[in-house]
Amino acid sequence: MPGFLALKAGAAYFALVFGAGFLLGVARLLWLVPRVGERNAELIEEPVMLAVIYFAARFLTRRLAVPAKAGPRLGMGLAGLALLLAAEFGLVLHLRGMSLADYFAQRDPVTATVYYAILARRSADPGRMPS
Repeated sequence: MPGFLALKAGAAYFALVFGAGFLLGVARLLWLVPRVGERNAELIEEPVMLAVIYFAARFLTRRLAVPAKAGPRLGMGLAGLALLLAAEFGLVLHLRGMSLADYFAQRDPVTATVYYAILARRSADPGRMPS
């Protein structure tokens, strides 16, 4: 049963963070990019996403009573990360008409580094939440 709970919590974690990221991405593209440029807009968005990730992990570990053990909480984070990567590489790349190679070639090295660090943080945060 703990494995199922980790998957359920991971799916909810994905939904909250992906939904917030989608809304922030729209705001970034419509309002920030024209004013400050692509790189600066992404760098402005990232701390907000870190806060979203932290509070989503905290809320869901408490709300869904994910046991305060490394296994279930790390499972939650990894399930959320797997769903995010599947959505990003499957759906988003398809909608944008890009290959995976195009995606990595077009990423800004500075913002890409920050983004990948946040992905790592996202998978680890549920395990770091206090009981």
